[in-house]
Amino acid sequence: MGQTARVSAVVWIAAVSLAAWVWLSLCQGFFWRTDVRLPARRDPEEWPPVCVVVPARDEAAVLPASLPSLLAQDYPGRAEVFLVDDGSTDGTGELARTLARRHGGLPLTVGSPGEPPAGWTGKLWAVRHGIALARAREPEYLLLTDADIAHAPDSLRALVAAARTGGFDVVSQMARLRVESRWERLVVPAFVYFFAQLYPFRRIGRRGARTAAAAGGCVLLRAETAERARIPEAIRHAVIDDVALARAVKRSGGSVWLGLADRVDSVRPYPTLHDLWRMVSRSAYAQLRHSPPLLAGTVLGLALVYLVPPVALVAGLLVGGTSAALLGGLAWLLMTGTYVPMLRYHRQPLWLAPLLPFTAFLYLLMTVDSAVQHYRGRGAAWKGRTYARPDTVADES
Repeated sequence: MGQTARVSAVVWIAAVSLAAWVWLSLCQGFFWRTDVRLPARRDPEEWPPVCVVVPARDEAAVLPASLPSLLAQDYPGRAEVFLVDDGSTDGTGELARTLARRHGGLPLTVGSPGEPPAGWTGKLWAVRHGIALARAREPEYLLLTDADIAHAPDSLRALVAAARTGGFDVVSQMARLRVESRWERLVVPAFVYFFAQLYPFRRIGRRGARTAAAAGGCVLLRAETAERARIPEAIRHAVIDDVALARAVKRSGGSVWLGLADRVDSVRPYPTLHDLWRMVSRSAYAQLRHSPPLLAGTVLGLALVYLVPPVALVAGLLVGGTSAALLGGLAWLLMTGTYVPMLRYHRQPLWLAPLLPFTAFLYLLMTVDSAVQHYRGRGAAWKGRTYARPDTVADES
């Protein structure tokens, strides 16, 4: 009797998990599709002036692979690059000047903002300094891009053309992340997959939709909109600054578009699990608004959606529970199928798709660890700076 009850419970839980996957596949903005790329665009009659703002802190290792790609932009209008050396100790600023002298191209200005005051995260303080420098040039658009992002020569003109054609205040692309090491192959495509599940790209670009997000590595922002939305002052405390920026723009009445990039790539390596763990855990609890109930719900949700299917399948096979095995197997199959397009986008082997439950378990542990670090007073961190118990997302929704 007891074993029958346990099998029945597994069947019901597996059925709920399968129902969740059916709903996610069909009703969550088709998040699993990877065909949301730069929208249709045409060249403007007159190309507007653009300033590129690059916050950089201890980026000497990646700058030679990224900065020359910005300087080499084939942009028909006036464009200039402002790199903000945010207290680097590895010679980032001087290296940037050396690369500019060596490669030529767009004009480069290197600035330094000093230490951020209380209430500011370091990256946004650097962005503020860069925008202040850029405003003297009276640009129509600002391209906010990270120091580890390499752009194809036509990246800037494609972004501007898309913004002008579609009338968007923000056009952002999720850079194709580096996927070379064993752990990168396992974790990185899932990172983009989970992000798209939280913020379906199709909904972000829909006029009037509340869903808002951007990808901080590549954000083209209309300068007038930045002033109207008080960016970055309005989001100065944000650790997850890209999502906060998109929300601020939508709150001010602006429009946002986000999609996957074809020719914008991150060159930053994450060779070990520790590197990837730190990348995720530094902001995972901030994403949950530092809320214990949201943390508990997230852990239960991850377990139900990602861990129950393989557990139900194996348990059903071991105890002869055909229904549990069938329901768990179908849910796992559906999960695997939705992950395949993301693996193809990252040019990874498809045999990684059935391993998504294991990857999700790693993300579950990273999220819990993020909360543990928060309550130990370590807070979130960016490039060696720690922000103790910051208010990040709570004031942005």
